[in-house]
Amino acid sequence: MNAEQLYGKLLENLRNRKQEGTFELAGLAMGGAWITERLANDLGLSHFGVINVAFHRDDYAEKGMTALRTASTMTTHLPFDVNGANVILIDDVLLTGRTVRAALNELFDFGRPAQVELMVLADRGNRELPVAANFVGEQIEVQENQILVLEKDTAGKFSFQLEERE
Repeated sequence: MNAEQLYGKLLENLRNRKQEGTFELAGLAMGGAWITERLANDLGLSHFGVINVAFHRDDYAEKGMTALRTASTMTTHLPFDVNGANVILIDDVLLTGRTVRAALNELFDFGRPAQVELMVLADRGNRELPVAANFVGEQIEVQENQILVLEKDTAGKFSFQLEERE
C-alpha cells in the first residue's frame, strides 16, 4: 500500500472531474486535510475547505482531550458557500463510517450542499454505518488490532504506517 501511488489516483480522478464541472474540496482533519491541501495545489484551485469533526463525534466522551487538541490546531474552515455546492469530502482512511457521519453533520451546520461525495485513499471495510466512498484509492485489509495512520514527511509526501490499536 503505497500512499503516494494512491494519492496519484485521487489526483487523476479529480483532474477528470474538473473537466465535467465545478466542485468544492473539503478535507477531514487531519489526514484528509493534508491530502486536500496538496490536491488543491496540484489542481491549481484557489481554495479548499477543512472540516473538523471533533464536536460531532459519537465517541467524544472517550476522545475528549484528543478531539479538543485537534479542534484547536485544525479548525473547520469552509471558504466557499456550502449552500448549493457540489462538495467532495476527502479523508485518508474509511473504516466504520462514523467519522464521515460526523463530517456530514459539521458540513450541514454551514448550509445545504447540492451534492456530497466521498473520496478516500484507503477503504478498510468493516462499516458500522451505511457509508460508501464514491472513489477509493485502494481497498486495504488490516488486522483488527491495528490502525492505518497517514503520515506526511517534510517534503509533503505521504506514507502509511501500521500501529497497534490501544
